[in-house]
Amino acid sequence: MKKTIIYPPGFAAPRGAYSPGILLDFGTGRTLYATGQLAVDPSGQVVAPDDASAQTDYVFKLIGQILAAADLGFDDVVRTQTYLTNMADFPKFTAVRDRYLGGALAASTLLEVKGLARPGCCVEVEITAAR
Repeated sequence: MKKTIIYPPGFAAPRGAYSPGILLDFGTGRTLYATGQLAVDPSGQVVAPDDASAQTDYVFKLIGQILAAADLGFDDVVRTQTYLTNMADFPKFTAVRDRYLGGALAASTLLEVKGLARPGCCVEVEITAAR
């Protein structure tokens, strides 16, 4: 098994000891584990504070960059884990998510949380993808 750190070009430097993604290559298949993504731009600013639709779109664009850097795509996503600070934002989140995942039935977990790592962030998504 080969382990590769996935760090897309132009990504903001992590604020801790983690990477945007880890790709495990087993020779017969690959699995990507992507860190939870927040709507934070490369300069460290929160994108569209408290706007679940805009933040979800931004988060999935980041996830798309991680997938592309691992030579994978949204069709390869097999699991999502989502954290929302307000469950009332779920319909907004799903409308945007479905544009990216195309109705694919990935295994998923959704949790409502009191807060996220950055004030103004209302959605965080992590994924697992495999091929």
